[in-house]
Amino acid sequence: MIGAGQAGLCSAYFLRRAGLDFVVLDADAAPGGAWQHRWPTLRMATVHGIFDLPGMRFDPPDPASPAAVAVPAYFAAYERMFDLPVRRPVRVTSVRRSADGFVLRSDAGEWTARAVINATGTWRTPFRPYYPGQETFRGQQSHPADYRGPAEFAGRRVVVVGGGTSAVQLLTEIADVASTTWVTRRPPVFADGPFTEEYGRSVVSAVDERVRAGLPPRSVVSVTGLARTPAVLAAEAAGVLRRLPMFERITPDGVAWADGRFVAADAIVWATGWRASLAHLAPLRLREAGGGIRMDGTRVAAEPRLHLVGYGPSASTVGANRAGREAVREISALLANQKIPA
Repeated sequence: MIGAGQAGLCSAYFLRRAGLDFVVLDADAAPGGAWQHRWPTLRMATVHGIFDLPGMRFDPPDPASPAAVAVPAYFAAYERMFDLPVRRPVRVTSVRRSADGFVLRSDAGEWTARAVINATGTWRTPFRPYYPGQETFRGQQSHPADYRGPAEFAGRRVVVVGGGTSAVQLLTEIADVASTTWVTRRPPVFADGPFTEEYGRSVVSAVDERVRAGLPPRSVVSVTGLARTPAVLAAEAAGVLRRLPMFERITPDGVAWADGRFVAADAIVWATGWRASLAHLAPLRLREAGGGIRMDGTRVAAEPRLHLVGYGPSASTVGANRAGREAVREISALLANQKIPA
């Protein structure tokens, strides 16, 4: 298995319960998945919810605790409790087919496997779009993957681009110390109702339709909308969340629209999301004409020995638990039917 974030640990738990022989290869030097890289100012009070890993409750920490500390501590305790065979740091560079499975090449050697669960997430592949004039901008350009807190933007004019959760979180923080402008391609949609089980199923279904068709997955927040947390309500009241449509071009000193509008800027934050970290799977040639990987549940349609968890409909803390169980169930059946020793 590749990756030891939320989706990877869920899968490892069910692999252990199934009695299969497995190893988890994780690129990070410590437990915690992407959470250990989150910005220091992200507190548990503003995290939109962490679902329990299977078999071990996540006791809510102090709301003021940094998420980059509290969640990795939980993941580390989970690995110890279930004695999960995690090898780190091991970065898998390629996965290739062999006569009876796969060969995984890494910076720490090679592994062979009858089946592979890939749980590499998105944190290592931040998406930064290109707009005309971008290379001429004299100010700072960054992404939430680089963000360490609002202090670096104090007293500056900052344009935050993006309509997702990370964009809103950074915008509300930076607005306390800087002059901000919020820009999105589409009008943001805020969700006021409760996130019920029935609604959750409809959200997963909407994302699942795309990956079954071989299209790149949409983000879950693009379906659910943005949660109106206390911080978001305060930002709305303060006028921070007044949104402008996407600009046409970037100038050396700011951003400009086709109608002549211009906003001066010292920094642009591209809070434009992430893409699935799947470059190591390129030798398998799984991409469809639509740009995505055609999926059947967690299983890659073109390669039944390969499962992607934390991808598409399972790219959420609640979806990862279900995906890990499903992937292990199908792999167990596959190995049994092929009469291959697990």
